[in-house]
Amino acid sequence: MSKRLSLLFFFLTAMILVLPAMADNDDPYLWLEDVEGEQALAWAEKQNERSLAYLEAHPLFDSLHERALQIVTSDDRIAYPSLMGGAIYNFWRDSQHVRGIWRTATLEAYREGDPEWDVILDVDKLAKAEDENWVWAGASCRYPDYDRCIIGLSRGGADAAVRREFDLEKREFVKDGYWLPEAKSRISWRDRDSVFVGTDWGDDSLTTSGYPRQVRIWERGTPVQEAKLVFEGERDDVAVTGVRVWDSETPHDLIVRSPGFFTRHYYLYRDGETHHIPIPDDAALAGIVGGQLLVELKSDWKTGSHQFAQGALISTSMESLNKGKPEFELVYQPTVSQALVGVSTTENRIIVGVLENVIGRLYTFRREEGEWKRERLAVPDMGTINVVSTDDKSDRFFYNYTGFLTPSTLYEADAAADSHQSIRSEPERFSKEGLVVEQLEARSADGTRIPYFIVKPDGLKEGDTRPTLLGAYGGFEVSRTPFYSGIIGSSWLEKGNVYVLANIRGGGEFGPRWHQAALKENRQRAFDDLVAVAEDLVERGITTAEQLGIQGGSNGGLLVGAVFTQRPELFNAVVSQVPLLDMKRYHKLLAGASWMAEYGNPDDPNEWAFIREYSPYHNLHEDADYPKVFFTTSTRDDRVHPAHARKMVARMMEMGHDVLYYENIEGGHGGAANLKQQAYIAALIYSYLHGRLGGENAAP
Repeated sequence: MSKRLSLLFFFLTAMILVLPAMADNDDPYLWLEDVEGEQALAWAEKQNERSLAYLEAHPLFDSLHERALQIVTSDDRIAYPSLMGGAIYNFWRDSQHVRGIWRTATLEAYREGDPEWDVILDVDKLAKAEDENWVWAGASCRYPDYDRCIIGLSRGGADAAVRREFDLEKREFVKDGYWLPEAKSRISWRDRDSVFVGTDWGDDSLTTSGYPRQVRIWERGTPVQEAKLVFEGERDDVAVTGVRVWDSETPHDLIVRSPGFFTRHYYLYRDGETHHIPIPDDAALAGIVGGQLLVELKSDWKTGSHQFAQGALISTSMESLNKGKPEFELVYQPTVSQALVGVSTTENRIIVGVLENVIGRLYTFRREEGEWKRERLAVPDMGTINVVSTDDKSDRFFYNYTGFLTPSTLYEADAAADSHQSIRSEPERFSKEGLVVEQLEARSADGTRIPYFIVKPDGLKEGDTRPTLLGAYGGFEVSRTPFYSGIIGSSWLEKGNVYVLANIRGGGEFGPRWHQAALKENRQRAFDDLVAVAEDLVERGITTAEQLGIQGGSNGGLLVGAVFTQRPELFNAVVSQVPLLDMKRYHKLLAGASWMAEYGNPDDPNEWAFIREYSPYHNLHEDADYPKVFFTTSTRDDRVHPAHARKMVARMMEMGHDVLYYENIEGGHGGAANLKQQAYIAALIYSYLHGRLGGENAAP
């Protein structure tokens, strides 16, 4: 599409969108917010029946489904390790254990490649025995002995979970042990016989976001109702929690109050009193090692004689902090092309993950003669590096390396010796022959350069356009980096198509500044960035509007929802998964109130004015020519309310627009509760994309 035509489409579309489609307070579909209401579920089941009949009839559906199932349940996937007390722990799902098993092995056996796993808990068997739809929700084990754990079990994959104490040595739940009913609880070990706990106590004990606002200490053998209150936040906070953090053998009790999604007040809790840690509200504690407290800065900060820049990692001694006179010093300052994306600690070292122009790097830091010394680890280049697990009794750690055409490889490393070795590698799930990866840039509406990765057939010439899937997220300082996906590769790339990942503003690819550039009244920048990448792909002759599709989930679902309502002529396929779409009521639905720091408060007329400009639900028009959008959600998603997708679909259908919808009755915010559901939803999505974007398997 030429620039002239692109601008013409923009102005024509803008002329349509200035006319409001629905009055702000006129919502005929509030009844769809009744998550498990009989009428709402009947509506969802009817839409499922209609849409699934269409999608499953695609000639590729069966083969896509079969291949996706093989990939997600294959036994040759990496069993990612969690180090506890020198042993390896792993949670595993496969075709025989669709809900999963929690298991352990020795480090030596794990290194050798084929350990005899010792199964600790079989969630499939537990679900059958207790007649519950259990989904694993993690385990928190008691340091330093790791003999007792608090295990989370969620019904259908919701965030709310039951918490039960488990004896790791006897392999059984503890009778009369710590137990909490289903809620979005917070529970953390302090010592053998006490925990920090926050849960739904009734009587205004939750925040407006639905999370605990009280921290209590619960002594073993006493009723939870008698747990001692040690801290209480405000009703409009996001959450409050208590946690014990260990620095080798030294414990530190912390209370964290989150007034907003990106603000925190930290307190040391000792001798029955709380002591505020004097750091900026938007800073984040990153750990404690060698008596040094680590802090990540999200904005510039002047303290004493020191001036620290946004994005820095700084430290202060616990000794000076306990005396009330902390002195901070710089550990690491990213450059303008870098972003700090992860801080981990071993027994003696800090491991810092860095993105450099969206390529992964690892650095280690040690304290020597009162100063921080930095070393760059010799990790593989041109991919994504993630620290998987660290050891608190040594400087050993595991990290993962991956790229678009490189299957994940797990490395064991020693941060002190800068040594590493490959432990596991996944096999290739698709043929990469003839495929190449490039990093390109588009120029957004305000002139900002937006980088993006493209995976395409080598030698693709201008004008030889291909069906193209464009993905992005653009929110909450989440970075989207190169990754290997057997499903994308086998379902899309192997068939001669193109995949693109855009690093738009709102994410964390270039640190806090990249995220903050698209907050609240500047949200349109994220949408403009995605449009810029889409237009750049068309301008370069890689694809056409008829062959271009976009995909996003959660905040990414909002992203693609806003973009297709603003620029419907630019795309022929839209996949919006577990999305936010009704931005007038998002803060009143489930955990939505916690995201007002990202989007703004719709109840404030000044803030609603800019939210109203992009809210997908409020910018639908009967006479617009939208592509046939595919929305997916989950009944059991208790983070982003399924009513967002429900109401959007109902409104579009009322206007006469063709739309597809699938609501998984379980699955939580991830959309799928087990591997079989993941494979099924993937087959639905790629059947839809092939049908919409052309090629020999396109729908008529």
